[in-house]
Amino acid sequence: MVLKTFGWSFAITAIGLAFAAWQWGWEAFGVVLILSILEISLSFDNAVVNAGILKKMNAFWQKIFLTIGILIAVFGMRLVFPVAIVAISAKVGPIEAIELALDKPAQYEALVTDAHAAIAAFGGMFLLMIFLDFIFEDRDIKWLGWLERPLAKLGKVDMLSVCIALIVLLVTAMTFATHAHTSAGHMDKSSTVLLSGVAGLITYLIVGGLSGFFENKLEEEEEREHEEEEKAKAQGKPVSAVGLAGKAAFFLFLYLEVLDASFSFDGVIGAFAITNHIFWMALGLGIGAMYVRSLTVYLVRQGTLDEYVYLEHGAHYAIGALAVILLITIQHEISELITGGIGVVLIAASFLSSVMRNRAIAAAEGKADASGKTGVKSGV
Repeated sequence: MVLKTFGWSFAITAIGLAFAAWQWGWEAFGVVLILSILEISLSFDNAVVNAGILKKMNAFWQKIFLTIGILIAVFGMRLVFPVAIVAISAKVGPIEAIELALDKPAQYEALVTDAHAAIAAFGGMFLLMIFLDFIFEDRDIKWLGWLERPLAKLGKVDMLSVCIALIVLLVTAMTFATHAHTSAGHMDKSSTVLLSGVAGLITYLIVGGLSGFFENKLEEEEEREHEEEEKAKAQGKPVSAVGLAGKAAFFLFLYLEVLDASFSFDGVIGAFAITNHIFWMALGLGIGAMYVRSLTVYLVRQGTLDEYVYLEHGAHYAIGALAVILLITIQHEISELITGGIGVVLIAASFLSSVMRNRAIAAAEGKADASGKTGVKSGV
């Protein structure tokens, strides 16, 4: 079952890592591997959400999502989007950006370095909003209860995430403004940070708005179909479940693609904190995207979701750490090993906590069963 579901992902991982080592050396191998792990860990909640929606679709639309959808996910968001960010930030055409990356890596590296402040501010704000919206939401399951409980209470204040994000952006921009008397370039960088950060915030709000729009459409469509089904049953008419699934499938597909795009942003933006090499980035994130799709199929076929309940928390704390790191890298350089390592450690910690929680629950249930049996015997 596992080999059948993840077979293509395993094969592409082996080919991708081998190609990275052959083409660019062991450094590329390590970076691509870290990016793959980063994408899988950050997109685990994406797979869970996808699985919950995908199981409602008929077999045809499931195939569409897992074929055309993967092309959009890998080549659209993981390859075109990083190139677009570099092209916009460095003020060059997308084709020119690719040509520079291939033929003039030194010049490309210089352009990306010059544009790093804009990329980091944009990405840092986008990731920060994802993190803030997560920790300010009141959830039934809490990983770090001592921290998450008071933050959930604060989250009842309207627009708190936006306010905090803007304060962080202003502080970041003012940090550069304080050096304006020594160099005019710093003042330009401060303005760039401010404008790019606002753009990242707006992008997050637009993506969230689109996701909400399609979610509302889905709810309306499902409600209408349920009413039609009940009416058909009352009249003694046959109800075609496949037909009903087909009517809502288009909205489901669009909703899933918007969701995937929104979840892809954190991986792509987070990747800029690890490397500026767009091909290493595309390769690592593409491998990760394959696992997300395979994991989605696995969860649908197994019918098991959220077994490791703290992984989503770990992924979002990793997002928060990446947001802070990106903003710091505007002024200071941080090793890629530290950046990637923090995310891996947080994910590993959340996974181990999930395993320990599952074992504790199983042990408690075992004791309850044992005491119940003892009670029955003593009663007899």
